[in-house]
Amino acid sequence: MSGEAFHVHAAHDHAVEHMAQHEGPGLAQYVAMFTAVLATIGAVVSYHVSATQNETMLVKNEAVLEAAKASDQWNFYQAKSTKQHLMELAADLAAPARRAHYRALVEKYATQKAEIRRRAEELEAKSLQADRRSQRLQRPLHRFEQSIGFIQIAISLASITALTRKRWLFAAAGLAAAAGVGLAATAWIF
Repeated sequence: MSGEAFHVHAAHDHAVEHMAQHEGPGLAQYVAMFTAVLATIGAVVSYHVSATQNETMLVKNEAVLEAAKASDQWNFYQAKSTKQHLMELAADLAAPARRAHYRALVEKYATQKAEIRRRAEELEAKSLQADRRSQRLQRPLHRFEQSIGFIQIAISLASITALTRKRWLFAAAGLAAAAGVGLAATAWIF
């Protein structure tokens, strides 16, 4: 003999080689690839949901903060209005020599009130704008969350398919995946 090794194949080795050469990739490979793709899509959608929720909360907090500032300005406006009314009353009750002083204070408070009112209305507008933006950001979240649910169902069904080798389960996983991806796509579009 020339020193070459002689290898005898076992029966199962022959079957594995035959499957690899003639049957192509098996169901398990398709399930693995399908599951990996879905897990990636699910991770992207989940990240987008988390980021959108955080941004929505920040914008909603901004709306609340601006509303609180507007409320403070309206309280300040009310205080100036009360002072203005007191000065009007004082002008009516005061001696003629002091009336000019109280009328000047009435005008001062009226001028201050106009600026305070403008600022309060500006803050209210900012609050409403931030609130509308928050609502716009929040609108697609429900669809994204449904999408994640369908993707998780698809992954579960694919896992069961790998164990049972039932092709109809893989078809059901494909339908759930299509629903999940479709919901994510509509949430991004609308």
